[in-house]
Amino acid sequence: MRLPFLQASEASLFWLEAHRIRAGAHRRPLTDFPTDDQLAQALAALPAGPTRWVVDDLWTPSLLLRDLAEIPRGAEAQEAFFRWRFSQSLALDEPHFVQTLEVEPGTWLACGIRETFRDSLLQLGLRMDRTVHALTPRWLHLYNLLAPTLDMPGILLSLSPVGQNRYAGSLVAWGRTICLLRQWAEPLDLDGWNEERIAPSAAFLQRESRTPQVLYLWGAPGWRDIDLPVRVLDDRFAQTETP
Repeated sequence: MRLPFLQASEASLFWLEAHRIRAGAHRRPLTDFPTDDQLAQALAALPAGPTRWVVDDLWTPSLLLRDLAEIPRGAEAQEAFFRWRFSQSLALDEPHFVQTLEVEPGTWLACGIRETFRDSLLQLGLRMDRTVHALTPRWLHLYNLLAPTLDMPGILLSLSPVGQNRYAGSLVAWGRTICLLRQWAEPLDLDGWNEERIAPSAAFLQRESRTPQVLYLWGAPGWRDIDLPVRVLDDRFAQTETP
């Protein structure tokens, strides 16, 4: 099941990850949060017109809100409710812009971005005539590319390298649709991911009768031996536009 929100068509892709910027032929490594000048230089490499930003998972936090039996009526009331639940669940200090989608009855996917960060990107796009049409978490972009071929339960690791063979990022799992979403800012090496994150998640999924059959990997060149076949996703795959 593709998740049909935070999507845009006819737009140039702009990749902003914690460790790099990628826009057309422009490539730039990052060691810290990007400056406006760095973003402007990258945007200049794209054609004038709309842009579609794929943003690092940890800068666009996401979570599944479960067992929401009663949702307030009215667009403004719902927006305020989800923003409150999102900030409360993640213990956020700064206000976030939040978008939501019901993926199963009573279960909502919520994706957010700091309001100040979002506003700065929108203003930068306007100044450079490269209007921002979508800001999509990296894991969601990858999931939507995979969705047409997801015929069995699986796991996606959406990772950012932090050095010394350590990674931070997201674990996303699905059966009929997304059923598990966990994100970690604390980097771990491959053994740490296997023992502390993948194995407990796989055990939970097995109890839910959604035992994963494959692991898709983004952000690392390969993985240690585990009980699942591993399929590495590369830049060529990720540059594809979702319909």
